Amino acid sequence: MSNQANTSSDQMHSVLQESRKFPPPTDFASRAHIKSPEQYEQMHRRSVEDPEGFWGEAAKDLHWFKPWDSVLEWNMPDAKWFVGGKTNLCYNCLDRQVNAGLGDKTAIVWESEAVDADGKPNVIRLTYADLLKKVSKFANVLKQLGVKKGDVVTIYMPMIPELAIAMLACARIGAPHSIIFGGFSAAAIRDRVEDGKSKIILTADGGWRRGKAVPLKQNADDGMDLTSLVETCVVVQHAQNDITMKPGRDQWWHELMQGASDDCPAEELDAEDLAFILYTSGSTGKPKGIMHTTGGYMVYTYLTAKHTFDLHPEDPDELFWCTADIGWITGHSYIIYGILPNRVPTLMYEGGPNFPAEDRFWDIIERHKVTKFYTAPTAIRAFMKWGDEHVEKHDLSSLKLLGTVGEPINPEAWMWYHEKIGGSKCPIVDTWWQTETGGHMLTPKPGATTTVPGSCTTPALGIDAAAVNSEGEEVETNTGGILVIRKPWPAMLRGIYGDRDRYIDTYWTKVPGLYTAGDGARKDEDGNFWIMGRIDDVIIVAGHNLGTMEVESALVSHASVAEAAVVGFPHEIKGTGVAAFVILRTDMPTGDEAEVLKKELAAHVGKELGPIAKPDQIKLTEALPKTRSGKIMRRLLRDIAAGVEITSDITTLEDKGIVEKLQRG
Repeated sequence: MSNQANTSSDQMHSVLQESRKFPPPTDFASRAHIKSPEQYEQMHRRSVEDPEGFWGEAAKDLHWFKPWDSVLEWNMPDAKWFVGGKTNLCYNCLDRQVNAGLGDKTAIVWESEAVDADGKPNVIRLTYADLLKKVSKFANVLKQLGVKKGDVVTIYMPMIPELAIAMLACARIGAPHSIIFGGFSAAAIRDRVEDGKSKIILTADGGWRRGKAVPLKQNADDGMDLTSLVETCVVVQHAQNDITMKPGRDQWWHELMQGASDDCPAEELDAEDLAFILYTSGSTGKPKGIMHTTGGYMVYTYLTAKHTFDLHPEDPDELFWCTADIGWITGHSYIIYGILPNRVPTLMYEGGPNFPAEDRFWDIIERHKVTKFYTAPTAIRAFMKWGDEHVEKHDLSSLKLLGTVGEPINPEAWMWYHEKIGGSKCPIVDTWWQTETGGHMLTPKPGATTTVPGSCTTPALGIDAAAVNSEGEEVETNTGGILVIRKPWPAMLRGIYGDRDRYIDTYWTKVPGLYTAGDGARKDEDGNFWIMGRIDDVIIVAGHNLGTMEVESALVSHASVAEAAVVGFPHEIKGTGVAAFVILRTDMPTGDEAEVLKKELAAHVGKELGPIAKPDQIKLTEALPKTRSGKIMRRLLRDIAAGVEITSDITTLEDKGIVEKLQRG
């Protein structure tokens, strides 16, 4: 690895440099939708300079009941796309395929970690025709329960087929859904129900996670006890665990479905009708209800899925697997809404990646012959720690492309993914985007982009991205700046539900007139973007801006380190010090051996990034405080590093005992 520090006085930061580059495999590029850098550059230039023409053509791939009058109306910070057009997300996911004679083609492959009586994996395959029938029936159920266009439907379900059916049924009748991730608490359910003024919750008795049934219905009951809004709760019988059904409020899914008609025409919705609300939590304060509308989101997720994952419906072997939960935007966009319109099968998995053993994902890929695999860096680092033997016992030769999502990926984790999972033959698409953006913003184009470990490379089509200072001026090459988007895109959020002022303050005031993502970034000499971490996580040490991501990547490049999280803490001399929490690939050392390793790791960071980046604190740990979605809760680490009492909410942590262990040191 060639990582060299740049610590000259005019460069007020340290830069992790990466010399390894990987052009697209020739055979992959020859069949790709975007086959060369020149083709991408030409398409990207047109998409930014002529957005109306570009997106108007893209939208014609999909079905519209009525064409739009104009492609874009932009009154900063408000965008309207495909103005006057009438369409339906569900219709484009299902009816469009059935009407094209593809009703018998597989739409969803579902697998649960739970096995049947013979010990075989529990697998269900649903065709477009199967889904259309079930979705239409449940759409009629919703209508019978009094749900009307515009009513917010809260969904709190495990990763089961009924979750996909429920969200598509909502889209079919124009009832915005608000999906809550199954790891969230009763208080989180109450907050989202009350903010969305939702009178109905769809849930299940339980969902499987590492061999145990997560008590979703009980959590939902506890949430409903905290609010008087919910009038109806529909329950899927799935895990067969004991639950309480409240008369007059709770109803069984299967009983409601028995008498429902499977004839339910899709509503002709305006392109700007609200499609869904998805709540994203900041480190403090009330969750933000991100609003996405129908037409622009539909077109953008369709096209980004097609190009980022190079999806080919004509390939009979194509099978796409995104390992995210549908409770996150990744699941919304790249399990359901962006994939089904591309007419390739999408795999849904319910359960943990290490049950019943740590090779479960590789077993799934081998059995189902997955071709495109999309997962999170936090999962990849866990796979590395578990050991190569779990990978090597499986045939992963069906894989043609790998993707990462959720946070930047450390270069060494990228290389392991490339070599061990991709067999050094699969392009990796390292995607940067947010709940707010709806779809990919920065990502390689797998047939055209020379990838670099740790970089999300170049903007998606239609995206005008830049790293700027607080006045909106582009910063110099390899200088950290604020990541902004300078022009509107179809899937951009339309606001925060019920809170206009917060929408403007959060996204449009840090750099006036430009969408501010909240992340720091730099652009290298090849035009590739590198995410440096949240703006709030950039550590200013003695006047130098250090990106937490780059310090973490330097640590993970050490042979002993599996994962690292870096935060700042108050330092009486430097102003801010650097604290690193490190998970090892090896057994945990103690005593003098641990101290020697800490000094070695600090020196390694100094060598990679320069002396200013050397951690002041290094804590060796067996785990990091993570949410059920795999995100590291850095605000807790900041409190631990500073030695202050933790008073913030930790209900979404997967293992609350980790915090106590870290506090003990």
